[in-house]
Amino acid sequence: MSDATIGAPPRRRFKVSRRMLPYVLSLPALLVCIGILIPFFTAVLYSLQRYRLSQPWAREYNWGQNYLNFMSDASFWNTLKVSLTYAFCAVGIELLLGLGIALLLQKRTRFNNFVSIMLLMPLMTAPALAALMWKLMTNPGFGILSYFADFLGFTDFNWASDPQTAMLTVVIVDVWVYTPFIMILLLAGLRSLPQQPFEAAALDGVPRWFVFYRITLPMLTPFLLTAVLFRMIESIQQFDIIYAMTQGGPGDALTVFQVEAYLNFFQSTNVGRSAALMMILWAITYFLSSIFIKNWLRLRERQRGDA
Repeated sequence: MSDATIGAPPRRRFKVSRRMLPYVLSLPALLVCIGILIPFFTAVLYSLQRYRLSQPWAREYNWGQNYLNFMSDASFWNTLKVSLTYAFCAVGIELLLGLGIALLLQKRTRFNNFVSIMLLMPLMTAPALAALMWKLMTNPGFGILSYFADFLGFTDFNWASDPQTAMLTVVIVDVWVYTPFIMILLLAGLRSLPQQPFEAAALDGVPRWFVFYRITLPMLTPFLLTAVLFRMIESIQQFDIIYAMTQGGPGDALTVFQVEAYLNFFQSTNVGRSAALMMILWAITYFLSSIFIKNWLRLRERQRGDA
């Protein structure tokens, strides 16, 4: 050890008292919360104003008039219907497919592990890029899926260009992208279930369908609720897939909340109406989330009581 090191003054260490330590550790979360709440309350204020970017001199508070106008606005009710239809159809199909695939891959083998990894590939694709890829494949002029549709006898099948089939097309894209999410979540849940009930049922010769409905499904319900909660919240807020494929069209066939708010803000420059739409979307999301979380907590308490 050198003389310079020996003669150097001891370094002062920054110490935090035990009383202040919890506040210091929670400071990053507090900053994130503030960063979320500032835009939120700004949107709340905008939703209470008559505010157009093209007419800044006419900006004024109209309080709840933006919300009252929705009651007699046919386009708002169409947006609500389209958003809920899209969310329930997409999540319902994804739940059935994800559960079926997870049951097929439940056994731990190298082949099943390899297949489960490969099935995650669509989830790694950006939704907007996936939508553009499907838009090319469903092009009525040169798309490969349009060719197969003609080959199967579905002539003039216009996919997203037809209001009758536009919803079906974007739901298919959503299912292709997000089914792996539900699959991997339910697969993890299936592989984590205790094996004693299944071994006892196998020794007693219980039919498989009875084991699934009476043992597997009740034990898997918390994982099902978690998967549905995440996907329902994201589906009802969907924007990138729909806008990349159709921009809300044809007509108003796919004007979900996010697309309608985007068009109101950037095309109509109606900031007040756009913010009001987003506030209603937040209220719907909060309502659905509270229902799923309450059921999940109630189910967990019931399972603890049974244990």
